[in-house]
Amino acid sequence: MSVMGSTAMRFDEEQSMLLDYARSFCADRGGLSVAREHLETPLEYSPEVWDEMVAMGWTGIGLPEELGGSGLGIGAAVPVAESLGKSLMGTPLLSTLLAAQLLLRADGESVAEVLRGIASGDAASVAELESEDWSALPTGTVIDDAGMLQGQKRLVMDAQSARWIVVTALLGGETALAVVDANSLHDDESESAIRPRVLIDHTHRAADITFNGVAPTAVIAGASVLTALRDYRMLGALLVAAESTGAAAACLDATVDYLKTRKQFGKLIGSYQALKHPSVEILNMMDSARSFVYHASSLVGAESLDKDQEVACRMAKAQATDALKFAGDRAVQFHGGMGFTWDCDAQLFIRRAQGAQQQFGDAQHHRQRLAALLLDG
Repeated sequence: MSVMGSTAMRFDEEQSMLLDYARSFCADRGGLSVAREHLETPLEYSPEVWDEMVAMGWTGIGLPEELGGSGLGIGAAVPVAESLGKSLMGTPLLSTLLAAQLLLRADGESVAEVLRGIASGDAASVAELESEDWSALPTGTVIDDAGMLQGQKRLVMDAQSARWIVVTALLGGETALAVVDANSLHDDESESAIRPRVLIDHTHRAADITFNGVAPTAVIAGASVLTALRDYRMLGALLVAAESTGAAAACLDATVDYLKTRKQFGKLIGSYQALKHPSVEILNMMDSARSFVYHASSLVGAESLDKDQEVACRMAKAQATDALKFAGDRAVQFHGGMGFTWDCDAQLFIRRAQGAQQQFGDAQHHRQRLAALLLDG
């Protein structure tokens, strides 16, 4: 099979410049102390930071220039996602980029004005889940005969920040996309339409949404919807993998700093092999994840994803979230009893790991599908 010999990993000058600037910006605007400031606030980020991201054109990454985007391609978002993860910044950027990709790949021309708005800074999100199954299609959310959206979606990431909600729904028995202006969910009669959910990862926000006779701004139907939805899920897995790889790097840095300062029995605990070896394992897992992530980013493009690209995205997601999960677990253990307390920064990483593991399917979900892709012919 061709994927076994696929070793593409391109990193051009534009991506390199984007990575350098994203690292600098996120380190300056984010970090553990900033993340803690927003743990209990309605939004997990500062609106001023979002405005700066918009000014840099980050919301238009992946969109063509005629729609107000940068034309760099969605692979260029990977360095930004990694930088966001390393600074534990929880903005609606990834949700916005993914919603734009779903619309663009389904029928970008019919929602060109919405995509231009996203490129100009309108946050967006995708309302897909009706159950815990990430691979399920909608069953309870429908567009009725009057053209109104009816149903409920669960755990819609960044719903509180979004201007546009892209909703998967049934139209005449087929899966369609309904584009909803979130402003229509905030009128006096819909005060409870968006209900915030408490996530294990307090650096991100999500909500359940009830659509009770909501008029969509646009509806996209046809065969392209299922193809676009499959691509959206794979690209989502890739960007979460990039974000998780960055978070794993930050977790390792914080853990090593602690190992170099904490003493027990008169010695720095970092001198004990029982702690050295797991730290090296974190590094190896993180480096492997980064290779998978940038390999996948080198393959994905504007066209519908093929088998090799799907394999690359699934490999990246499985490896990266496992690496972050292991790093967060070791960070808690290495901090001893303090590691289990809310005040210890290790908690931020293990909670981020648990949340990232579930987004777009956990490692087991992806490895089960990789087995079929790689072994069934």
